[in-house]
Amino acid sequence: MQPLGPTQPLDQWIEHQYHHAAAQMLLSISPVGIVRTRAGFGQQVRPLRGAIVASPVPGSYDPDPDYFFHWYRDSAVVIDAVRLLLGQSDTADSVERAHFADFVHFSLALADLDGRRLVASPGWRERVAPDFVRYLRTDAELAAAHGEAVAGETRVNPDGTLDISQWARPQHDGPALRALALLRWSAVGGFEQPLQAAVAKLLRADLAYTLEHAGEPCFDIWEEESGLHYYTLRVAAAALEQGAAWLERTDGEPSAARQCREQARRLRTMLDGYWLAQEGYYRSRQLPSGERSAKELDIAVILAALHAGDPAGAGGASGDSGDAAHSANDPRMHATLARLAAFFDAAYPINHERSPTRAPALGRYPGDRYYSGGAYYFSTLAAAELCYRAAPAAGAHAPDGAGDAAAALRRRGDAFLETVRAFTPQSGDLSEQFDQRTGQPTSARQLAWSYAAFISCISARRAPRC
Repeated sequence: MQPLGPTQPLDQWIEHQYHHAAAQMLLSISPVGIVRTRAGFGQQVRPLRGAIVASPVPGSYDPDPDYFFHWYRDSAVVIDAVRLLLGQSDTADSVERAHFADFVHFSLALADLDGRRLVASPGWRERVAPDFVRYLRTDAELAAAHGEAVAGETRVNPDGTLDISQWARPQHDGPALRALALLRWSAVGGFEQPLQAAVAKLLRADLAYTLEHAGEPCFDIWEEESGLHYYTLRVAAAALEQGAAWLERTDGEPSAARQCREQARRLRTMLDGYWLAQEGYYRSRQLPSGERSAKELDIAVILAALHAGDPAGAGGASGDSGDAAHSANDPRMHATLARLAAFFDAAYPINHERSPTRAPALGRYPGDRYYSGGAYYFSTLAAAELCYRAAPAAGAHAPDGAGDAAAALRRRGDAFLETVRAFTPQSGDLSEQFDQRTGQPTSARQLAWSYAAFISCISARRAPRC
């Protein structure tokens, strides 16, 4: 097939696509004008301010999936990308700051959810269509959803109610990612006292949850397999490292900060064991059974390095503790990316006979079967961003040939970005996937994470060069 997309110079396309991505991403935040009817579940969902849906386009797996939920992980990635928009418009940052404040208050309110109330008043089950009863959560599972357990819920309805459907739970990455986003927003500053207090309350809760549950088995970033996951461990370590510094500044009490740092060190030691020297990549997971997973080579490892550190050029809290391991500057991380690129280059027909100016389109992991099992916009953008974020360090730490090393990384990043451009429709709209055979958009439309990944990638590309 012929690649899609405009033909203007890359920088010109980036400028146009950046503004489009920002505008479309914001449509997923506080989508109060959308009423989502889930007839099969007997629900009518009216979103609240501060909710962030994964996609504002209603779907019922007909064929588009139903992504009209507030995922903890996705919402944290999106609200962090909103921070990157500060100073990019004529609104004096008021729109971005208002979205952040709404997000904080919505997130705080979720702590009051209690599944025991649903169990005590089961009338809602009578409204569920017979064909949908098999998708409902049990009373026992709902009854366990209260207190701190709510933070492991993976997702909730955007009206601030519990998701009543069966899903992959628990997940421990959401609170850690939200803590990182709160820390980066806190570094921006300028909050009035009530919001500052709300941020501190939410941040303490997220750090406490992460401290308690980091290192415990949970479901992976794709909500498919339970185990100990590189992504979850990495973002938890970053949240605890950076949270410790925040606790010292705000509390002056060293004990909580010390606990966070000690747990972060343990997590980093665990992460070191994920390197597979013979295979030449960081594996994405370890299963409780001890068996090897078919999903070990996974773009989630690259996403971990990006989400754990502050996006380049954005300011805010320091991304890593100075240790290159498990960061964008880790040679093993780039070796992992090389293995992923080689696999998808061979596996995807859209990568065959590609232009030499383009890198391979990347998916999630070998053997992926979700929808087309195809390329993801945020996967390919993550590859580009990793290269951009590593480029300044390559220039700073290599006295001989430093310019060549940094320039090569930037060219590699641009090659992945050219692939994104090639398979972006003329409208600029980004779905979740593009088909591995046809290149056409597929799965969820207008995915907020796809737009957030574009904004983060371009922020890294625009970062000052050494």
